[in-house]
Order: sequence, then C-alpha cells, then structure tokens
Amino acid sequence: MNVLGISAYYHDSAAALVRDGEIVAAAQEERFTRKKHDPDFPHKAIASCLKIADIRPSDIDCVAFYDKPFLKFERLLETYLAFAPRGFTSFRQALPVWLKEKLFQKSLLCKELAKLDDSIDWSAKMLFSEHHLSHAASAFFPSPFERAAILTMDGVGEWATTSLALGSGAGIEVSKEIHFPHSLGLLYSALTYYTGFKVNSGEYKVMGLAPYGEPRFAKTIFDHLIDVKEDGSFRLNLEYFNYCTGLTMTNERFDALFGGPPRRAEALLTQREMDLAASIQYVTEEVILKLARGVAKQTGEKNLCLAGGVALNCVANGRLLRDKSFDRLWIQPASGDAGGALGAALGAYHMHHGKPRSVRAGSDSMRGSYLGPEDAQADIERELTVLGARFEVLDDVAMMDACAKALADGQALGWHQGRMEFGPRALGGRSILGDARSPSMQKLLNLKVKYRESFRPFAPAVLREDLAEWFDIDTDSPYMLLVAEVAEKHRVTMTVEQQALFGIDKLNVPRSSIPAVTHVDYTARIQTVHAETNPRYHALIARFKALTGCPVLVNTSFNIRGEPIVCSPEDSFRCFMGTDIETLAVGNCLLRKQDQDPALHKKYHLSYELD
Repeated sequence: MNVLGISAYYHDSAAALVRDGEIVAAAQEERFTRKKHDPDFPHKAIASCLKIADIRPSDIDCVAFYDKPFLKFERLLETYLAFAPRGFTSFRQALPVWLKEKLFQKSLLCKELAKLDDSIDWSAKMLFSEHHLSHAASAFFPSPFERAAILTMDGVGEWATTSLALGSGAGIEVSKEIHFPHSLGLLYSALTYYTGFKVNSGEYKVMGLAPYGEPRFAKTIFDHLIDVKEDGSFRLNLEYFNYCTGLTMTNERFDALFGGPPRRAEALLTQREMDLAASIQYVTEEVILKLARGVAKQTGEKNLCLAGGVALNCVANGRLLRDKSFDRLWIQPASGDAGGALGAALGAYHMHHGKPRSVRAGSDSMRGSYLGPEDAQADIERELTVLGARFEVLDDVAMMDACAKALADGQALGWHQGRMEFGPRALGGRSILGDARSPSMQKLLNLKVKYRESFRPFAPAVLREDLAEWFDIDTDSPYMLLVAEVAEKHRVTMTVEQQALFGIDKLNVPRSSIPAVTHVDYTARIQTVHAETNPRYHALIARFKALTGCPVLVNTSFNIRGEPIVCSPEDSFRCFMGTDIETLAVGNCLLRKQDQDPALHKKYHLSYELD
C-alpha cells in the first residue's frame, strides 16, 4: 500500500511517501521552489517522492492531509466572536482567503492532485488527520519504541496547542490537550516578535541568543504572562497579547511590562534583548520539564516521543534528557509542520487502515532523515558542465583525502552528498563543514559565508564512537536535537577579565579546544555521525581525525541567510560561487574556488529576503 502524506497552506509545505509502513521518501517544497517556508501545494515535493519510490500517481492508494480545515475555520469564527468587535481588521483580512481556499480545501486538494493525473478519483482516496495527531504519529510510529508517552507542542493546530498521547503498537490514543489561545509555542513566538525576529522563522535565533543574557525577566513572565500548574498545564494572560484579534503578537500593555516597544528588525541587539531571550528560554524549559514530569507520573511510561515546533528547542531537550523523568527520548527530526505530512501518512496506514507496525530494535525508521532526492554521478557532471563549473572527478578515497585536507587547512567545505535531509537541519547531506578547532571559523562562516548574525552558534558533527570523549553525553543524537556541555578536559579556563564580560562581548573568547562549536555557556548542539546511516560523511570525519586527531567538524546548513537549504547541484554551485566557501564536493566532483571563472561570481546574498 502506498500512502502519500501532504502538509500545505500554512508554512513549510511538504510531502511524504509511505509504502507498506516503510518511510520511502519525504521532502519540503521550499527546497525545490527556493522559497523559504513555502506554504503552497507541494507539487515538486510530491514529484520527488514519486520518483524516489519509482511509482506513478495511479499507484497511490491513499492521500492523507495533515490537519482538518473545518476545525481551523471553527476556531477562527469562535475566536472572532469571543473577542468581537476587537479583531475585525484581522478577521476581515483572513475571511476571504478561508472562503476562497481553505474552507473548501478538499476540493482544492483534489484539483491540485488532478494535475498529477486527472483520470483518478482523488476524492475517494482523501483522508484528513488532526494536526496534533499528525505530530504524534510522526513522533511515535518511526520511533524505536513499542510503547511510549507522546508529547506534542507547537503554536496551534486546529484547537490544540499541546497534547499528551499514549502510543502502543500500531495505535495512538490522545488523553489530554491544551487549547488555543493558551500556547507555549505562541508565547515563545511573542517574545520572538518582541525581540525583533520573524515569527515562525526566528525562534531558533532567540534560543541561540539566550546564553548571552541573564533570565532577569523570567519572574515577570511567570507573574504576568503565564500561570503554570505543577503538572505543566498552563494558561496565558491574554491581556498582554494581540494574536487573537490583531496583526501583531503583542500589545501596548506588553510593551509597558517590558519597558518599551518591540525591537525593530535588524536594529542593534542590546543587553535587553539578550536578557529577554534568556528569560523566555528559561520559562519554556521549566514548563516543558513540568509537562514531562506530569506525563511520566500520569502514564508510568519509560519512553517519551516529542514533536511539534517546540520540540525543535534542543536546549530544552537537553535539559529533559538530563532530568531523567524518562529513560529514553526520541524526537522527530522534522518536528514542525513539514513533519505533519509524514505523520499523516503513517497515521493513515496504521490507524485508519489498521496495518501492523514493526519496530526496529535499537534504531528508528527515519533512515537518518536522509529521505529526499539523490543525484547520480553522471547527472552531477552534466549539470556542473552546463553551469560552466571547473571540477575534477576523484575516486572515493581521493575525495575523502582531498576534502579532509581542505578542512584541516582551515577552508570552508560545501558538502553535497547522497540523499537530501528531511527537516530543518543539515545532517551531512547538504552541509557546509569547517574545522571545529579554528577560533575564527564561527565568525568566518556567519559573516562571510552565511551572511547572518555573528552570535549564531554552529553544531559539532562528531563520530558516535568518540562522543563521550568530547561531550558530557553518551546518547545518540543523530538529528542535532540535543544540547550538552563540552567535556571538562577540552575546556579552556577563562580569565577574571573574560568572566566579567557581558552580552555579545563574550563571543570572541575561546572556551575549548573546539571553539567554533562551543557556545558561550560551554554547550553545543550535537550531531552524532553513524557509519550505518551516512557512511560517506562518517568516512570524511574519520579521515579528518586521522589527519588532526580531532573527530569533530563544524556542520551548518548549506545555504545563506533567508535561503532554503540547497537541493540540486546547481543550487550548491550557485551558493558556492556567491559566498567565501573555498571548496565544494558534489558527489565525486571536487571544485576549488580559485579554479572557477570569476565571471560566475554573483552577489548571492542579495537574492533572498532576510529571515
């Protein structure tokens, strides 16, 4: 049985293909259209999934959509009625879109699917999941657990913003929900907006900024904005927010509480924004810990699965791991709305069609999240030649050696290998890599390659077998979703003068023997690299270790600020030529910047809107 899952029409549209319970392919539409967070129907992502699965549209047995439009429309109407006449402006803007498109979404979906094959009765194959059930299914069904508690947290689905469920075998039972407008995700987004970053895009910047500040506003948030019970259930004080009725997240009362208006986008960051980031991060972690402890007490389960946008908060996940409320955690790498497509497909297969589930002992079924398209070597060579690229073709051993030497020499390496990742993280399929030992690598990558804010941290990619030697953690973290501290023996003791620094002045102080991936609080967002799921990536780091003695590389996504992660060889070459990346490896093609035609250089960073 072939089940196609779709998420669309909000942000991060995606498609996923499940065959007989096995995850065959999944991809986000943005990677193909080059439009970040593309919300449109995922035509190109669907085409990619069908190509990978080697099937035709007529071979699709079921199409599952990730949420229920009628319930969302019900929330829109009820929210307006509850707050009327306030909010008429936002209601007036939203209603025509809902009436034209979203209220009649089944017809719209069938119309779009007909572009694949108009002889098929798509309506007969269509199923609709609930938003948080899709998240829960994406978290539990690929997990390595036969039974687990499931916690999903995001902004809002139809009504639910947080849900607790129990997964067992091929079934999921939702037991508790927190409903809109009370939302941990929207609280975090409100502070994202207030600190001058884009909602649904800049939340990870707030998380990265938090260690530069002190949580001096945490008490204010707990006293005025959120009431949290011992089991983690919570309610927001809506007097300070504008998202129910207005076009902004916060209001004048919120401004007065925190001493001024929201920071303007791209304005200079001050200690106030850093302290606000530290405060909302602290509050979020405390709520998540209470929720998890409450779930553990209520269910008695030893395993916990997480999904929803809040589950991408890897700092909170690290605290949850250390809290030991559960023996084991598993977090869906595509925890946001894109992952809803996968959850909808898996839910349709197991729960609607009643198909059994097989659990892989000791490993999940996400295939390392390498679920997107892969380029054949002949196609890579043809595409690069058409683009005017100058390259040499190397065998595998020579390629690993050349790339490891470039990294050891301090060069930034564009790494385009194998299948593209599904989810927001680059995991060694479409990555920019660097030497973690370099004290200048973070600044170089941020300012000259990524064209983004200097405070943004980078993740270490470390051989799984060397993990405990370098970091205070010995748990698999293949999806870059756990934060842990750098091992004490690799840290650099700070001077009294350095310890007295505040805010962004902390940035240039080396804190360990791998300063490019050590955040100001001695932590790192870890990716463990496994030979079983990505042998080529593992071989590169192993070769780098043989040359340098260090099994750790900087890994960041292969893109610039505001751009989706690269997908095709053409995308990678254009990013290579528009940045200060010195070396590019695409399949077995090696490209060096000094060999390229200077006329192909572009002011690439001007091509995308800032995120």
